[in-house]
Amino acid sequence: MKFGPDNYNHEERCSQGHSSASTIATIEASLSADPDIDSSAIEIRMLGPVVLLEGFITKAVDRDKAISLAAMIVGWDVHDRMLSRFPTQ
Repeated sequence: MKFGPDNYNHEERCSQGHSSASTIATIEASLSADPDIDSSAIEIRMLGPVVLLEGFITKAVDRDKAISLAAMIVGWDVHDRMLSRFPTQ
């Protein structure tokens, strides 16, 4: 049984997926390991080579820290799509 076109080998089909998955996992682990960031509602996605940070932050400083950590890992621009959800006082 064959699926998809035959003109691609495994590396051509999967290298981007494996790379994206490992990049996302590394960013998630770094955000989770930082005790100063509430990353429970932050999602990391990749659109080709672009890293997208989506979801919600509960403190204004979390935005800069999350972007900075992700940028240190990937070495290129990180796009911020996080929304602020601050607790009411």
